[in-house]
Amino acid sequence: MIIDCHGHYTTAPKALEDWRNRQIANLNTPELGPKVAELDISDDELRESIEANQLRLMKERGSDLTIFSPRASFMAHHIGDFNTSATWAAICNELCARVAQLFPEHFIGAAMLPQSPGADPASCIPELERCVKEYGMVGINLNPDPSGGHWNAPPLSDKSWYPIYEKMVEYGIPAMIHVSTSCNPCFHTTGAHYLNADTTAFMQCLTSDLFKDFPDLKFLIPHGGGAVPYHWGRFRGLAQEMKKPLLSEHLLNNIFFDTCVYHQPGIDLLTKVMPVKNVLFASEMIGAVRGIDPETGNYYDDTKRYIEAAAISDADRRAIFEDNARHVFPRLDAALKEQGL
Repeated sequence: MIIDCHGHYTTAPKALEDWRNRQIANLNTPELGPKVAELDISDDELRESIEANQLRLMKERGSDLTIFSPRASFMAHHIGDFNTSATWAAICNELCARVAQLFPEHFIGAAMLPQSPGADPASCIPELERCVKEYGMVGINLNPDPSGGHWNAPPLSDKSWYPIYEKMVEYGIPAMIHVSTSCNPCFHTTGAHYLNADTTAFMQCLTSDLFKDFPDLKFLIPHGGGAVPYHWGRFRGLAQEMKKPLLSEHLLNNIFFDTCVYHQPGIDLLTKVMPVKNVLFASEMIGAVRGIDPETGNYYDDTKRYIEAAAISDADRRAIFEDNARHVFPRLDAALKEQGL
């Protein structure tokens, strides 16, 4: 199978964005804001939004299954308070669950959490549990910076995050470390904030002993790990100066990277520097980079081409396309086995 571990519902019907805009317009007067029941999106609208977009490209490019979560830039945890985020997360997660129900062979859900600046991360647990138990979701997106580019939350190693980690281990779900929209003009959302966050999250783990406390915890750092593969020697050297174990022992049993790297040299570097067991196929298609590369004539986010062209063995290619995802997402593996796959 070709399992894409990084998909977002970027093509949701416009009614979702309209509802969100009304919610934001009434942050100070929530009693005047839209009610959840006022959002009416039919199954036919969901089918149209998927069949004309993600599913069409999956078939054209040859991928089979996408782990599907709400649109990352729409999470916008910095907007409003916890109640704002709780309502918004519940709506977005339900839509992704409905897509997975309509297309069970091609999509399976991952949840956004109702994070909010200053809110106790433990407040997200009810939504996490609901998405796993009711929707059969296999992972979560965890935002290390709910402030939207101001980085005033504790690092991922802080014990305030531990209740979420305990639930992740209990349910056997990984977290994709994924920020949302930047409201800081210093950081472009997709070109800087996302990649900065990937690198920052890795360094927060490197400087801590988080995985001694949670040896079964799994983080997926997207976008190829930000700067991590390119500066692997720097990180190894810093860990050495801090008297940390070798990174293969300290981090690489718990941290994994996806292939949302949009050119061949980047994928070649990723697969050369990182052990193959730590690399999962992903495209984040119809996401941050949607155009055609004039140097190749192919879409930048058609990442399957890069894996096929990489100088790796067929066994390694299979690991990246399927086996590693089934290892990192055990609930996905169980769901596939139920289908005889």
